[in-house]
Amino acid sequence: MKAWERSGKKSNGLRLLLAGLWMYSMPGASAQEPAPAPAEKAAPTEGKASTKSYTIELPASQQWVDTKIELRAGEKLLITVDGSVTDANGRSFGPEGLPRSIEDVVHEYAVPESGRGTVIAQVGSGAEAHPVLVGESTEYEAPVAGRLFVGINQSMKEADGAQGGFQVRVEVLGSGFKGAAAALVGGPPETHIPGITARLLAAIPRRINDGKGNPGDMVNALLIGSEEEVVQAFTAGEWVKVDRSVGRTLLSGTEDTIKKEDYLTFPMSTLYLFNRPQDYGFAHAEPLRVLMSRNHLRVWKSPYLVQGKPLWCVAATHDIGFERDKRNDLVTHKIDPAIDGEREYVNLTLSGTGLVAARGHVLPKDPLTAAKTATGEEFHSDGRMLVLVLRSKLPEVQ
Repeated sequence: MKAWERSGKKSNGLRLLLAGLWMYSMPGASAQEPAPAPAEKAAPTEGKASTKSYTIELPASQQWVDTKIELRAGEKLLITVDGSVTDANGRSFGPEGLPRSIEDVVHEYAVPESGRGTVIAQVGSGAEAHPVLVGESTEYEAPVAGRLFVGINQSMKEADGAQGGFQVRVEVLGSGFKGAAAALVGGPPETHIPGITARLLAAIPRRINDGKGNPGDMVNALLIGSEEEVVQAFTAGEWVKVDRSVGRTLLSGTEDTIKKEDYLTFPMSTLYLFNRPQDYGFAHAEPLRVLMSRNHLRVWKSPYLVQGKPLWCVAATHDIGFERDKRNDLVTHKIDPAIDGEREYVNLTLSGTGLVAARGHVLPKDPLTAAKTATGEEFHSDGRMLVLVLRSKLPEVQ
């Protein structure tokens, strides 16, 4: 049987929201990267059963501290925290932080769904890093290899003037996966993906189009996995599903403000591939910038199977501001013309979840290296397409 075949199956502020509903037809970003403070080398101590443990000082004046602890993929930790912080307004709190309030709806926190001051942790310091809540204590399994960072869920402005700090104890409970690949930072190694053949690539349209058939963004990533695995990977990578309508946008914005959550799902326009609209739209943005700038993408289920799983086509771009839509003289979002950067942002954010089993890049026979979007914006690329093979969960540590 061929490696691919046709499949017969069909296949949260609110103020910003209200100010931007007129932009319905437009999609926008930068990931908040930590500014780690240099820390003294955390000295490991040996406990019973040869368990390694480290103690790290986390000052109130910092967002992130580099523990200098290198983790392998799958390494299991017990993180416990003591201490307290007093902010510039005289409020004191422990590792669990302050209760979430309406003031937290618009903020710049690494973990948006939590309130200010909670102790958090992550592996890595770039787009691949996915912060998790620690609070007083948590067990944590490194999804990929990398350096462990611990931090406080606060902005730099909030850190200024804060006093006190936390003492973070990290105990290594398990050594992680075996083999060289488990030590590769950020995810699996680059490899050839079986089933992505020249014939298959030739069958996939290079570009998507608008409702009038005008060619637009390029297809720059392919995902191999079930629908559940696709949604799970984007969710774990902190992408959010985007609303499809203004009505739903207003409802969601109101609900999320009441729930004191960020509203990031401002709708993006409908575009087409395989003669139908996108199956999913996902966005990755800072709440304060969502109407102007966000990483965003659209996903279509293709009519093909690879390795017995559905093949999904992705068109990803990075909105960086506004410009005139050359089709109708209205205002639209401007994309970063170097669109390969967005392709690799997708690569990093998904691979950093541990839910990517294999990854690689392919160059079609007829690569698209320069073109214009449906709104008349120019973009350029090296022509390669990212290929990610997804899995539903982390493998078991042997």
